[in-house]
Amino acid sequence: MINLFSGCPWSTCVGVALGQPVGVALGQPVGVALGQPVGVALGQPAGVALIIIKESILEEQEKKLIALNRKARHDYFVDETYEAGIVLSGTEVKSIRQGSINFKDSYCEIDNLEMFIHHMHISPYEKGNIFNRDPLRVRKLLMHKREISRLFDVVRKKGMTLIPLSLYFKGSKVKIEIGLCRGKKLYDKRDTAAEMSAKREMERAMKLGNRA
Repeated sequence: MINLFSGCPWSTCVGVALGQPVGVALGQPVGVALGQPVGVALGQPAGVALIIIKESILEEQEKKLIALNRKARHDYFVDETYEAGIVLSGTEVKSIRQGSINFKDSYCEIDNLEMFIHHMHISPYEKGNIFNRDPLRVRKLLMHKREISRLFDVVRKKGMTLIPLSLYFKGSKVKIEIGLCRGKKLYDKRDTAAEMSAKREMERAMKLGNRA
């Protein structure tokens, strides 16, 4: 007689022999074993489970870095970060897509519960003609009023600064990461420079080790 379950754990073999799906016999939830999405099998409504999974995947796939303000983390301690939208013209968006942006000396300011970014340089779009705007114009940032109000109080009371840290596409929209920052002393900057130098040396050593 041929043993169809040779090498199979006893409890699993019994489950299969009794007509259970293999996945169930192996301890998987019935829904998962039958090919249902994990969220559905674990009791979530089908629509909710699929929306959660879809939103998580899309968020990771669609976030594309445009520019990073390395100078900010050298000059400041970043206590908190926030995401904001930014009001741009069509030609400015096209120029940003080409990487024609510099915001290493930029800062954010709150006026009448509205937030603006200063000294962000977006080069004129080469085909923009009369539609190009002033490269250094003040641009409005988009955040919830309650967040702006809270930041205004913190900045005013604690003497902190709002500094743009990075710029990225989230889907088709341009977003900016803003840091609530404290200025570094000279010795803090020296420590940061030393840490960055040590990190570069470690990365260089690891690359050389991988080549060997």
